Amino acid sequence: MADTVIDLNADLGEGFGRWSLTDDEALLSVVTSANVACGFHAGDPSTMRRVCALAAERGVRIGAQVSYRDLAGFGRRAMDVPPDELADEIAYQIGALQVFARAAGSRVSYVKPHGALYNRVVHDNEQAEAVVSGVLRSGAICDGPLPLLGLPGSRLLAVAEGVGLPVVTEAFADRAYTWAGTLVPRRDPDAVVHDPEAVIARAVGIARDATVTAVGGEPIAVHARSLCVHGDTPGAAQLAWRVRGALASAGVRVEAFS
Repeated sequence: MADTVIDLNADLGEGFGRWSLTDDEALLSVVTSANVACGFHAGDPSTMRRVCALAAERGVRIGAQVSYRDLAGFGRRAMDVPPDELADEIAYQIGALQVFARAAGSRVSYVKPHGALYNRVVHDNEQAEAVVSGVLRSGAICDGPLPLLGLPGSRLLAVAEGVGLPVVTEAFADRAYTWAGTLVPRRDPDAVVHDPEAVIARAVGIARDATVTAVGGEPIAVHARSLCVHGDTPGAAQLAWRVRGALASAGVRVEAFS
């Protein structure tokens, strides 16, 4: 299928102060879209500025990776945030990143929730509506409605489509899936796929055949326009290069969605 196209994204800027977690410079040589931490689960102003500058220099799309306000828990702890407050916090994070994207001669091109928020808005309609409201509130400083990147079949994408926001479906080469097409919770020891060969094979299967093997061993359908390789795993940049090479060998063109 030579006409198959997929975006390759990674979570970047996930450090804070003197601590760094992701090899941003190396990953920005591979991916086509960068999900940049906006300070709520990770990231700080200088890191955001630096990643935006590198992304703009390399023609990589900049996305706002928004989160619950949870630096201590890396945004992976369940939180109950009032919807209007959450909407304001989403708009705040997008606005902060837009400052640095604009300074770099680029712009925020899309929004992706992180961690616990990402998983919450798969099923929680109220929190999904809050995220969408936050994206809409940021519209005054963005170039039109920003696309939302999320899990196929999620409430987030359904709510976004309902108000006319563009949506982009996403899959994960290095995360385990349930039979229902959702991600295995991070607290499960088998939530992350560590074998590089398995990650590469899963990436090709998702992009070319729209399928992935769930934890029970059965293949499930996963239709995605963007493929995520996590940047906080050991050897992430090298693995991302291998994934991109395998996609090319399988006749899949890697190209940003926006």
